[in-house]
Amino acid sequence: MSRISTRISAIAESATLAVDAKAKALKAAGRPVIGFGAGEPDFPTPEYIVEAAAAATKVVANHRYTPAAGLPEMREAIVAKTLRDSNYVITADQVLVTNGGKQAVYQAFATIINPSDEVLLPSPYWTTYPECVQLAGGKSVEVFADESQNYLVTVEQLEAARTPKTKALLFCSPSNPTGSVYSPEQVKAIGQWAVKNNIWVISDEIYEHLLYDGATAPSMPVLVPELADTCIIINGVAKTYAMTGWRVGWMIGPKDAIKAATNLQSHLSSNVNNVAQRAAIAALTGDLSAVHAMGEAFNRRRKLIVDLLNEIPGFVCPTPTGAFYVYPSVKGVLGKTIRGKTPKTSAELATLILEEVEVAAVPGEAFGPSGYLRFSYATSDADIVEGIGRIKALLTEG
Repeated sequence: MSRISTRISAIAESATLAVDAKAKALKAAGRPVIGFGAGEPDFPTPEYIVEAAAAATKVVANHRYTPAAGLPEMREAIVAKTLRDSNYVITADQVLVTNGGKQAVYQAFATIINPSDEVLLPSPYWTTYPECVQLAGGKSVEVFADESQNYLVTVEQLEAARTPKTKALLFCSPSNPTGSVYSPEQVKAIGQWAVKNNIWVISDEIYEHLLYDGATAPSMPVLVPELADTCIIINGVAKTYAMTGWRVGWMIGPKDAIKAATNLQSHLSSNVNNVAQRAAIAALTGDLSAVHAMGEAFNRRRKLIVDLLNEIPGFVCPTPTGAFYVYPSVKGVLGKTIRGKTPKTSAELATLILEEVEVAAVPGEAFGPSGYLRFSYATSDADIVEGIGRIKALLTEG
């Protein structure tokens, strides 16, 4: 009899966190590693948010249990923020505060998916999505869009993948891992298709404020109001406010789904840390000047890394218009001999790059098909120049 349950032993380690951990371990050992693995802003959390948390630690009420669905003030702040940023009108009983967006993703699938239900998963996808589907007992059906489509799936592709077992679609724009952003017309068309076919949409909006070149990321139920009763929105403060370690996210959805997810969370983790919630309230109710300043830096780095990657023979890097990732095709490098090694997959290429020039990137296998690397440009300009320069030097030797 197996010591570990079949369900848990089937879960793969987070590839992005694994790459980041390996890079940090090498750095701690004194190696000059440059890491492009983790999707984590390199800025400190804005000071006014930190100050709100410090003040909250002295309030005795924050030392106690609070409602599992979230502090009432936090839920109301999410209601106001959602109206401000998305023009989407919701009420507090449509909101559940979670321990980061990742918990919200899991609870969304756990709430609506039954065994054997299928979930359409546009690929490339964030590495955690299929694991959450599997934990909920569902089956992921990958729908792949390559660089020729700017990694954006079409309604026609979704329709071709749909079966009588299709229960939900995972939608993420701006995208992790590609940085691609769907146009309002594409968002509306996908939402109308979902309504027509009675398919739930789980929409991950965590990168909503990280947009460039005039791109917009409208919330799908705003463009398709009739979708609201079968749509769960995932969001959080991690990426927008450089608060990855604070672990505050949320779900927005129909009242019955949010109530069911709240019941699950009441047994799983109870309430989210109250001090972190107070910090998140300060973030959501403050102005967006710090967010815009970070966005300006990300935009500069985006242009820099795309230019540098496209100078590498065999790399083809589309210009993303959202998030802080680039996702170049490296198929032109695979099969070539580099320092006596011949990588045939992007996983092998990523290992070779880390071992030979101490630069960490995440291989495409973590997000779908092989042949790609993901680089996060949430790092300094100097590290981008040095890190991509090392890769170019390696791949253009002799």
